Amino acid sequence: MNPRERIEEREYDALSPRAFHVKEAKRAHAEAKDPLRTDFARDRDRILHSNSFRRMKHKTQVYIAPQGDHYRTRMTHTLEVAQIGRTMARALSLNEDLVEAIALGHDLGHTPFGHVGEQALKEIYGHFEHNEQSVRIAERLERDGAGLNLTLPVLDGMLNHCGPLKAHTLEGSLIKYADRIAYLCHDYEDAESMGLITATDVPEEIRRRIGTTHSSMITAMVTDVVEHSMQDETDGIHMCEEGDRILLDFRRFMFRAVYMSDNLIPDRDRGSHVVKMLFSYYTERDRSGACYDRLPEKQLRLAGGDIPRAAVDYISGLTDNFAINLYEDIFVPRYWTFKKE
Repeated sequence: MNPRERIEEREYDALSPRAFHVKEAKRAHAEAKDPLRTDFARDRDRILHSNSFRRMKHKTQVYIAPQGDHYRTRMTHTLEVAQIGRTMARALSLNEDLVEAIALGHDLGHTPFGHVGEQALKEIYGHFEHNEQSVRIAERLERDGAGLNLTLPVLDGMLNHCGPLKAHTLEGSLIKYADRIAYLCHDYEDAESMGLITATDVPEEIRRRIGTTHSSMITAMVTDVVEHSMQDETDGIHMCEEGDRILLDFRRFMFRAVYMSDNLIPDRDRGSHVVKMLFSYYTERDRSGACYDRLPEKQLRLAGGDIPRAAVDYISGLTDNFAINLYEDIFVPRYWTFKKE
C-alpha cells in the first residue's frame, strides 16, 4: 500500500460520516493516480501552481491598485479563506484537503478591480459571474486550453461558493461561510487602517456579539459555525439564527460604510470605465461589420473564435496594473517631441 492509499483509508476512520471521502471523487477525464498525493491534494497543488492563482496577488480586494503592502489583495483574501476553512473543517472532522482546494480556486475568475470589474463586464457583455469564470478557467483556459482537470467536488464548491447557490458537499457549504467571514473581517480591518471607519462606527449589537477587532470577529463567527454544525443530525453547515442575523447585519454595515463609501466611488467608477473601454476596443467592428483583429491569438483559439467571449476571458484575467497600463497604451496620447535636423 503506497502513501496515497494509506491516507485514503485513514479518512474512513478519521473523518465524520458526513465528510466527502476522496476515494469517491471523480474527474471529467480519468487519469492515473499519484502514489503520494490524494486527488484533492493534487487539485490543491494544480491550483496553487496555476497562472491564474499567481495573478491574484495583483488583483483588487477592495482598494484598487493599493499603495502599500499591508492591504489585502485577491490572493491574500484567498489564503485567509483557506485557513479559516481548514480550521472549521478540522473542528468538524470534514475533509481539509477538499476545503483547501475549493478555497484556493474559488476566486480564480475574479476580474481586475474586484466586484467593480465583474459588474462592468456583466453590464457590457450581458452575463458574467466570477464563480462561473473560475470554473471556466479550471476546465478550459489553464494550461493552454488543457485545463486543470480538477475533481468534480472541487469544481462544485468553486461554482457554488456565493449567492443563493448551494454546494453538494458540506465542505463546499463550509467555504461559503469561510469566504464571507474572511472578507468581512479583513475588509473591516483594512477600512479601519485606511481611516474610513472606526470601531465606534460599528452598530452596538454587532460590537456586543462579535467584538471590534479582526481576531475577535473571526473567532466569534467561526466558533458559531462550528458549534451549530457539529451534530450529525443537523441539516448542514450553519450558524445559530442570531449568528446568521448578525453576519447579515455586519455585511449591510460594510456595504453602507465601506464598499459603497463616497471615498471609494471615484476609483470604482474609473475601474469600471477601464474594463468597459477595453471590452469595447477588443470587440469594435470595422465598416464591413467584422471585428478588428486585436486580441491575442491564444484567447481567440480558446474561445473558439467567439470574439466577445475571448475579450471577456482576456480582460477578466488581467491584473489591476496591467489593465491600467493597457488602457493607457490604447487610449492615452503619448508625449512626443519633434527634433529639428
